[in-house]
Amino acid sequence: MDYFISDVGEVELRNERAKAREMRHSQWWKRRLAEGRCHYCGGEFPVAELTMDHIVPLIRGGKSSKGNVVVACKDCNNKKKHMIPVEWQEYLHRAGGDED
Repeated sequence: MDYFISDVGEVELRNERAKAREMRHSQWWKRRLAEGRCHYCGGEFPVAELTMDHIVPLIRGGKSSKGNVVVACKDCNNKKKHMIPVEWQEYLHRAGGDED
């Protein structure tokens, strides 16, 4: 799949990635992880198998904010890559998946 990648500057990407690293240490994020559920497939996983995913990826202009990050299993995160929500839904539809 060839998705549009925005022209986000390196400085902005570096700043947003730094915010994401800080967010990973927050109690808010630790509580989300402790729930153990992937936002995309709904599966339950040990904390070590979960990652932070930006709903709108940083490279597509997304921000490291509570409203734009979710807990995702590594498999879903790797499949989603740089897709925005509409593209992710299209991917699931084409793949015949039942993930929301």
